[in-house]
Amino acid sequence: MSSTARLRRLLRLIELLQSGRPYNSDQLAAECEVSRRTVFRDMQALLEAGFPAVYNHERNAYYLPRPFLIPTQELSPTETMSLLLMCEQVGHLGLGIPFEGSAKAAADKLRLSLPEHLRLLAQKSVEALSIQLDPRNPLHGQRDTFELVMRAIVERKPVRIEYSSPAEREIIKTLLSPYRLSFSRRSWYVIGRSSVHREVRTFNIARFQKAELTSGEYRIPVRFSLEKYLGKAWHLIRDRKNPAKIHVRFSAKVAKNVAEVHWHATQRTTFLPSGELEYHAEVEGINEISWWIMGYGQEAEVLAPASLRQLIASHVAQMQKTYRRKLRIDSPGKAKKKKPAR
Repeated sequence: MSSTARLRRLLRLIELLQSGRPYNSDQLAAECEVSRRTVFRDMQALLEAGFPAVYNHERNAYYLPRPFLIPTQELSPTETMSLLLMCEQVGHLGLGIPFEGSAKAAADKLRLSLPEHLRLLAQKSVEALSIQLDPRNPLHGQRDTFELVMRAIVERKPVRIEYSSPAEREIIKTLLSPYRLSFSRRSWYVIGRSSVHREVRTFNIARFQKAELTSGEYRIPVRFSLEKYLGKAWHLIRDRKNPAKIHVRFSAKVAKNVAEVHWHATQRTTFLPSGELEYHAEVEGINEISWWIMGYGQEAEVLAPASLRQLIASHVAQMQKTYRRKLRIDSPGKAKKKKPAR
């Protein structure tokens, strides 16, 4: 049984009983979509943990004799406010993170636990704050896949997957032993060992076509860490065979914008008297960083290495062909007048 699924079910049981309405085992089983036997086990676990539910033998139902809230007296007002603001924002982001709804519900309950003057301050703070992220993949229809991978990591069971691979340009089948789930910039990724590739690979959850939990077992290497795996990759794709020392000059127009952001662990920046910015970094693989540089257009010039400069030039040349061809189609030249016959 998935630890994640059981945790969600226990939280659902608490939420139902907090309403003040009595529930019998059949009703709880229907709400949680499990058997009565499972409900009995879950309720027993809650009771042993100190959850103050009572079983009424006459009505054959569980109920709470008094409102139950997880005590927050150990939290300072500042800590409570911080949790409230974070839960409120995360609950509205729509990242596809499990328990988003629970985060929103937690924010509502935290708000009620505050004194009146702090409650008003919290409301004003929530209204004043807004967290905007880059465009992201909403992972429509992939929630079950996400939870299956979470279960696989917790229980250390491999997952048999069918994956739409952009590298192979086909659907591949492999047995994946997932090590980590990581949300990075725009989507959720699984990092784990692939039986087909015989090495640790990165898979985008959005590209899973099928996923099935197996009965096997695997171990995550003791020395594995996400930081070591990614090394000096610009983002997620690491090419150990092609390390590069990057040197880019940014114009004064964008220099401050570039310098204000911590793009990479190895970056070094220096402002020139002209207002331009010298940007240095050490990366493993130049493809990902090439797209970042191109996003600045004419405001960025690659000075080193030559391979990256050539790659950018190749992209630009192809873009020129594309746009010139499009311009010829959209704006054909005027037809030449025929010379009169003599």
